[in-house]
Amino acid sequence: QVQLVESGGGLVQAGGSLRLSCAASGSIFSIYAMGWYRQCPGKQRELVASIRRYGHTDYSDSVQGRFTISRDNDATTVFLQMNSLKPEDTAVYYCYADHDYSGSDDSLKSWGQGTQVTVSS
Repeated sequence: QVQLVESGGGLVQAGGSLRLSCAASGSIFSIYAMGWYRQCPGKQRELVASIRRYGHTDYSDSVQGRFTISRDNDATTVFLQMNSLKPEDTAVYYCYADHDYSGSDDSLKSWGQGTQVTVSS
């Protein structure tokens, strides 16, 4: 099993920056990718960014060019640098670790506790 602990959320003004962190422990050898989803009340969950085992990254269209995902050397901690934040970025951000190479099976994901990001206008 994998445990995820995330941090770094908070309240910022539009145009500001935050950096989220997510640290994995446990059966980390089973992880193929890590990243963040976000969710607001009344909206569908959105995949924000991910980084795969060999370094490939993906971003949602809404954050492309503003957010950057990275990881430390041992690939057990990932970071999401969030720049030029907009009010519509306000959400609970959930770190995940994917144990499926395809990324298509949610039953093979582990989840962090979530961290609130609030962007004021």
